[in-house]
Amino acid sequence: MGFFSKLFGLDKESKVSEVEPVEYEGYLIYPEPIAEGGQFRIAGRICKQIDGEMKTHTFIRSDLLASKQDAEEFMLNKAKMFIDQTGDSMFQ
Repeated sequence: MGFFSKLFGLDKESKVSEVEPVEYEGYLIYPEPIAEGGQFRIAGRICKQIDGEMKTHTFIRSDLLASKQDAEEFMLNKAKMFIDQTGDSMFQ
């Protein structure tokens, strides 16, 4: 079944990569750029533990950048700005 699972995209383990979060003001920012047509869409997650529950806000922008590293850095900067502007209200 290994051949067929790879052929039909069922081998998800090979595509999953661990993202190291960046801590900012008690939030965890996970930069997760999305590959699109040879470029990378700025995307990721902002997470925070609130009242014993992990809250997550998915962050996707329309911006495309040429490199994955640039998209990760841009996402971190935008996420920090978003946290400063909205705080915990992003989870409502």
